[in-house]
Amino acid sequence: MNKYFKWKALLIIVLTAASIWKVYPPHTWKQFPKTDQINLGLDLQGGMHILLRVDLAAVPEAARKDATDRAVEVIRNRIDEFGVREPSISKQGKDKIIIQLPGITDQQRAKDIIAKTALLEFRMVVSDPEIIKKAQETPDQPAPEGYEWLELKDERRNEKILVEKTTQLTGQHLVNAGVTFNQSSFGQPVVSLEFDGEGAKLFAEVTGKAATDFRRDGTPRRLAIVLDGELRTAPQVKEAIYGGKAVIEGTFSYQEASDIALMLRAGALPAPVILEEERTVGPTLGRDSIQQSVRAGLFGGLFVFLFAGVYYLVPGIIAVIGLLINVILLMGALSACQASLTLPGIAGIILTVGMAVDANVLIYERIREEVKVGKATRSAISAGYHNALSAIMDSNLTTLFTALILFWFGSGPIRGFAVTLSLGIVTSVFSAVVVTQVIFDFLTRGGKQINLKMFQFFGETHFDFLKIRKIAYAISLIVMFIGVASFIKRGETNYGIDFTGGAIQQVRFQEPISLADLRAGLAKEDLKEVQIQNFGETDKHEVLIRSTTEEAPKVKPALGKIVGDGKFEVLRLETVGPAAGTELRSMAIKSIILGLGAIFVYLAFRFSIAYSSAGIIALFHDVIVAAGMLSLSGREFSLPIVAALLTIAGYSINDTIVIFDRIRENVKLLRRTPFTEIVNLSVNQTLSRSVLTSGATLLVVIALFFFGGSVINDFAFTLLIGMIAGSYSTIFVASPLVVEWMGRQKKAVPHSRT
Repeated sequence: MNKYFKWKALLIIVLTAASIWKVYPPHTWKQFPKTDQINLGLDLQGGMHILLRVDLAAVPEAARKDATDRAVEVIRNRIDEFGVREPSISKQGKDKIIIQLPGITDQQRAKDIIAKTALLEFRMVVSDPEIIKKAQETPDQPAPEGYEWLELKDERRNEKILVEKTTQLTGQHLVNAGVTFNQSSFGQPVVSLEFDGEGAKLFAEVTGKAATDFRRDGTPRRLAIVLDGELRTAPQVKEAIYGGKAVIEGTFSYQEASDIALMLRAGALPAPVILEEERTVGPTLGRDSIQQSVRAGLFGGLFVFLFAGVYYLVPGIIAVIGLLINVILLMGALSACQASLTLPGIAGIILTVGMAVDANVLIYERIREEVKVGKATRSAISAGYHNALSAIMDSNLTTLFTALILFWFGSGPIRGFAVTLSLGIVTSVFSAVVVTQVIFDFLTRGGKQINLKMFQFFGETHFDFLKIRKIAYAISLIVMFIGVASFIKRGETNYGIDFTGGAIQQVRFQEPISLADLRAGLAKEDLKEVQIQNFGETDKHEVLIRSTTEEAPKVKPALGKIVGDGKFEVLRLETVGPAAGTELRSMAIKSIILGLGAIFVYLAFRFSIAYSSAGIIALFHDVIVAAGMLSLSGREFSLPIVAALLTIAGYSINDTIVIFDRIRENVKLLRRTPFTEIVNLSVNQTLSRSVLTSGATLLVVIALFFFGGSVINDFAFTLLIGMIAGSYSTIFVASPLVVEWMGRQKKAVPHSRT
């Protein structure tokens, strides 16, 4: 047991010290417990998440190859000029761009600057009376070929102008754009333009030709300045303009003129972009989420620490030390990887604590068995770790598979959860297997003895679980049938906007407001199709407003008219386009299937096809039960729910693996015992640890459910139901199915790969 003790101890000390130093370098010691070394996700600090799709079909095929990369650079230049602190702009796939803007307050302005193409065109206004007359004869028909009608709107006039489709000059020759003031229009802001040498030459040629035509027939020519297909101004040209300078006039505010100049300076996007997804969290909701998460974490950690320390006594105190080091290592790893800590990520940390206790329970229950057969202290400890290692590695690897799949398919907070869960699995196994073993080794060196007595709520049991397996099958089928029936009955209402598209806004009012009054007020503002419901703990102060993506921008101005500006706050806005919703639904189904498939393959490799099939059927049972209860309770399926279902799949198999591992062990020892009796014996032998491991994790999930806040409540509810279903299915579904298939074989021995 003392092999490599010094090296292990040194490794633990170095990793722990490095983690503390990474999270709390010297310059942050005075502000403990706060630290600026952990990046907060947008859902915790407030900000904006945008998913854009580059419309590659709108550009020539030759220009499609690098269109998305060029769009990323243009958007990055725009955001840099916009002045957002630590933005994140990244390409996803061949035509997607993910943008994260922490701390942004003016969301609409940010969207306008990011998503507008900013294609600047100079076109000639048609002056030929014959062409104009011909176009006016068929006002309901498109303009003649080569021309189009554009509408010029400002405070002075509203006119339709026939312009040529041929572009004389574009914004690609711009070298600068800024804001100046037109003194002849009482200081109205205008956008000033400056072209490069070639652009100045082209501009002089265009205006020179217009001036020549004016001198020939006395009719002033007009030059249309078009931005993103919208006619901004159409000034008269009576003389050639040299020097490569021009202005765009219009009824701009100073900010509008500044934003247009910003987009023109950064350059036009190489292709139009479509806003597929938008998620905005206000700073108030972010602060509330942090407080609720910290509270849930404190309660969850306290529950687990008390359980371990009280139930396992001295070994339990060692486990608590291991758990504390686990949290330190995890936070250090998050800081070192510069991973963003999201609200689901905090849930992942809390869940990691519960999963770390699972490994300790497996080890300590094995130690208890070794002590019962009379082994000495160090021998019992060494055997306990050795015998539990296989089940610990198998169960954590299956959970790691699901976490990696979540990272692959997820984005934003879901990816944050996957990162936290993945790192947490590594640190929890290290703390449970290495850290606690080194502590035991240190305390028992030189023949020293420690007290290995532990409480035991469950003595030796002899329940005949398999005798009632048909009743259990019937109960499972009934529960699953009810859940599936509810899911079918609710139909599309099962799905949140992540999978259907649309918009949802969480609004907090200063004064209570009735839903009827709010609904009537929105109807007066021509928002009759919106859906409204109360939300959160502060009943009648917070509401959820669902609408189409087109109606979403109209909600906030309408609320201002109903209750008054400044008397409400939009805490959260989520907008998902219908195409993105369909794609997300497809990805969610694929991720669940792939997660279950990975677990099936691993179990087949470690045990056998029959064992793997029984385990996967039990997982399907757990996922269907959790999804059914979610539907019955009127909750919606969203991306966090998919994360919860995959977590259930990864976690639920843990108990199953423990029993399968014990069955494999007993098959070798009890070769002449009927297989049914071996399975029943194995379930009874592992019953206490199954209850204890599930109970320890349920403690932290219960803390998340009651103290984690409304935003993460559905996520915690799904985990709660799934873990209860998982404990049931391990005993009453997976184990009996192994008997059904393996028990009929002459040689009921699973593959014994170790």
